[in-house]
Amino acid sequence: MAALVQAAGDTPAGSALGLSVSVPDTYKGLIEKAGNTCPEISPNLLAALLKTESEFNPKAGSPVGAQGIAQFMPSTWESSGVDGNGDGKRDVWDPEDAIPSAAKYLCGLAKDVKDVPGDKQSNMLAAYNAGSGAVLKYGGIPPYEETQGYVRSIVALAQKPAPIGKAATPTEQAAEVVNSAQEMIGTPYSWGGGSANGPTTGTCCSPNGSSGASVTGFDCSGLTLYAYARIGISLPRTATEQYAASEPVKPEQAMPGDLVFYGSSPNNLHHVGIYVGGGWILNAPRPGTQVRFDRMNAMGDQFAIARPIPHHSKEA
Repeated sequence: MAALVQAAGDTPAGSALGLSVSVPDTYKGLIEKAGNTCPEISPNLLAALLKTESEFNPKAGSPVGAQGIAQFMPSTWESSGVDGNGDGKRDVWDPEDAIPSAAKYLCGLAKDVKDVPGDKQSNMLAAYNAGSGAVLKYGGIPPYEETQGYVRSIVALAQKPAPIGKAATPTEQAAEVVNSAQEMIGTPYSWGGGSANGPTTGTCCSPNGSSGASVTGFDCSGLTLYAYARIGISLPRTATEQYAASEPVKPEQAMPGDLVFYGSSPNNLHHVGIYVGGGWILNAPRPGTQVRFDRMNAMGDQFAIARPIPHHSKEA
């Protein structure tokens, strides 16, 4: 637990509440209002914060002293708590005060780190977890494993679409791709493994002689094939084939859900991962590893970013 309030998730400002987080009816109105406090946050981001911190429990406490639905530390509450319901009291245990206070605190951190290089929202989330001082000191997300994992995981949580009774938008589809891959974190790498239905045993052999025949899991393109199948889009099997079935995009236009390819040419691609934002990908890296988050530049031969051209499966 950080000395401040821990981090929440992120989603583009203005995203509809319910896009990714199921919120108790009691708090929907409060979150919808407070989530528009400043442009850097949204109702969905605030909902992800409260779910992450307390599972919407207004009486939650932690061993280190964090309190209430938003898990404020007492010192932070003293400086950032507001009387949200106008009853003359600032009560950390009252969601009508704590929810707008969490929004105010997020907006303050966004201002604190606005000049730090890198993804603005990821820096804001890192400040929630580690403090704005640490983000300023390191010029971005601090090199703390807990903070880095926290930012990655919460971004994915906030972007997860909720079941809805209408056709999903491209943004919602992309979020579902990311979420489907994230649900497979920890699944073993298996050369040739993975299908539209999930992990499978693989084949023999990788360039270094590793066999996936006895391992149930994914290789890199098996994971991307599976994630896109979740939204009814059928991708071919290999990284090279998937690139051919995609439209290249400029790095500055990359969006979560896009595919990041590695290799020397369109016909010689050896790896593919799913972009999740902030310079990170979800991928099945190599034999002996598991599905995980990695820095986008962890491999030195990044070739291109591309967006699959929809070719829907028969089940779509």
